Parts: sequence; structure tokens; C-alpha cells
Amino acid sequence: MTINSKDDKILIMGLGNVLLNDEGIGVQVVREMENLKLPDNVDLLDGGTGGFVLLSLFQDYNIIIIIDATLGDEEIGNIKVLEPKFSSDFPKSLSTHELGMKDMIESAMLLEKVPKLYLVAVNINPQQDMDMKVSPLMMKKVPEIVDIVLKILEKVNK
Repeated sequence: MTINSKDDKILIMGLGNVLLNDEGIGVQVVREMENLKLPDNVDLLDGGTGGFVLLSLFQDYNIIIIIDATLGDEEIGNIKVLEPKFSSDFPKSLSTHELGMKDMIESAMLLEKVPKLYLVAVNINPQQDMDMKVSPLMMKKVPEIVDIVLKILEKVNK
């Protein structure tokens, strides 16, 4: 199998706590993408709050695109695409469930097969209400985030 071929298994995974407003932006994006016709080698997953339960996915997929909320100094709604190879490549200020994600990345590095990772990080307000709805500002960002994910998918699925 060649790298970045249509034979690669690709996972688009949204992370987040849907009970905490914008913290669930990754899950919201994946839900939106369920309405799209994606290539047969692409799967979508609501990864919830991440952690070791998702570790087996690192063996099952060649490429994983993660969409998640980040707590950073940038403007709220700022979107970054990162290609982390190590847990230290993740943003320093992360949302609460990310500690499990960083541990999972470090554990995955011990495995023989580590997929190519892309992280679409969306900066959110650190003060989140208990609400199952994403804020209007973040809902306006969803189409832009979907477009970014589709561009990554187009790049890797040649």
C-alpha cells in the first residue's frame, strides 16, 4: 500500500464534550459531515471526550483527521491545522479531555503502526456553559471547518 492512496483507510474523528457548549465543536462538525457523500475508504466517528478507548483506531487507520476544541490565546473561532507527530506537538492550552488524547498519542507511538495525524484545532472561549448547543459563533464556523477537513481529505486521498 502506498502512502496517501485511495487504498488508505481514513478516519475523520470529532472530539468534544457535547454537554459543554462549544467544547463539542468537533462532534458537531462530524455530525454535519454525515450528510456528505464521502469516499468508501473514509469513516466518520464521534470520538466523545477521547482517551485510551480510541487507541485501537491507531492500528485500524492509515490517516486520522481529528477535529477538536482548543483553549488558546488566539481569537475565539481561530482555526489551525496541525500535523502532530508527538504529544508535545499538540497545542499547549488544551480543553479538558485533551489530557487523555495526549496520553493516547504517546501510547500510540509505542505501537508498530502509527497513522498520519491531522489536528483541526478550533479555539474556543475557556468559559463554557452547561448547554448541549454549540454557540451561534461556532455554528457559523462549522462550514469553514468542514471545508478545511475536505481539503485535507482531498490532499491525502489521491
